[in-house]
Amino acid sequence: MSKDVKPGVSMVRRVKEAVKKESQHQETNVKNRQKSFKEQEKESREAALQNSLSSQNKGFALLQKMGYKAGQGLGKQGAGRVDPIPLNIKTDRGGIGMEEVKKRKAEEELENYRQKARASQQNETKSLEDFRSRVRTEREERKIEGDLRRSRRACEQLDSQKGISVPREEWYWPNEEEDAPKDEEEEEEEEEEEETEQLTSFDKLQILTSYLRGVHFYCIWCGTTYNDEDDLCSNCPGDTAADHE
Repeated sequence: MSKDVKPGVSMVRRVKEAVKKESQHQETNVKNRQKSFKEQEKESREAALQNSLSSQNKGFALLQKMGYKAGQGLGKQGAGRVDPIPLNIKTDRGGIGMEEVKKRKAEEELENYRQKARASQQNETKSLEDFRSRVRTEREERKIEGDLRRSRRACEQLDSQKGISVPREEWYWPNEEEDAPKDEEEEEEEEEEEETEQLTSFDKLQILTSYLRGVHFYCIWCGTTYNDEDDLCSNCPGDTAADHE
């Protein structure tokens, strides 16, 4: 039985493989040459930087003709630069001046961060001061309200002992209705009355304690009824809560 033999097929395949190998070999050689050229360039540059200029260098030869001697500084007085300007090789794709732009941008970002940090710290400090001030104010208001309630109870008791059946002012005596539960309508009416009220709790406390001291010779902070005005002035520290601290 005869075989169908095609002698040209094997030869074509061998030619293609040879061409492919040759192409790969050429690419490898090109890469090696490029790598070798970069390495040689780097070595040559480093060697040149380590060696001093000789008279064969045109620039150095020109300086020697002008009177320059190796090792001395530039300029007429020899006070200028002695060493060459350092070589700064760029390895990135940034243009000239890009480093300064990056540096300036980094400094601006740092300054912005510092400003934000300072502003945040100032806001926190102010918030803390406001909170402390608000707490002090609320504490003082509660103390004034408590002193006013004690003064009104004392006023009612002392007035009654002297046979006074009606307070000089309605608010001089405690009002039981103020402590009783209130519905929404009563609360709204009281809010309207408070808006029209001229005297604050502090004003009322000053007026009422002055009345107690002048009429009954009584000091709510001492908790004592004195014999007369002279006894009050001699033994009471003062007419305010701060005087008794």
